[in-house]
Amino acid sequence: MLDTHGASPLHSEVRAEFAMKTIPVKTTYLQMLAPTVCATPVPCDGISIMWAEKPTLSFYRFLYESVGKDWTWVDRLLMTDEQLRTIIHDQLVEIHVLYVGGTPAGFAELDRRVSDEVELAYFGLMPEFQGNGLGRYFLHWAVEKAWSHDPKRVWVHTCELDHPAALPLYQGAGFEVFDCRLVDQRIPD
Repeated sequence: MLDTHGASPLHSEVRAEFAMKTIPVKTTYLQMLAPTVCATPVPCDGISIMWAEKPTLSFYRFLYESVGKDWTWVDRLLMTDEQLRTIIHDQLVEIHVLYVGGTPAGFAELDRRVSDEVELAYFGLMPEFQGNGLGRYFLHWAVEKAWSHDPKRVWVHTCELDHPAALPLYQGAGFEVFDCRLVDQRIPD
């Protein structure tokens, strides 16, 4: 049942059904200070990328959980409906969805809320679409889209809980490491 604002009672408060613990996780921060020229061929037919302008919370959570479930993505799942809506409906946050044959295959979230920079806040593919070149293609598309906003830098971070190919993929796209540190990360207990 939905309340008058369209928020489900499950997400109206911080989701308490997750038993969480905090562990130190090695986190690597990468950036580009200028666009790179790197054309990546389309790996298969039937690919399209669409901007999900003001996506519904349920669609966003579907993307986030489908892409991040194997990599301990939990931060957005712990947010209330209003906290999440405030971020994903901000005019400076873009959610781009990769489709293959009409099926959602992954998403890229570009966050421009800090002046002169674009953060690739979330990026990934659903498990069924990994391992066939789509990630490289979609990342290059997302980086090109980020640079189209004319920032001074584009940046991303990854951690040791992420897909093992994430760091090499980012570096292969032209990102360079600028910091590495231990960060307290919430994970399911």
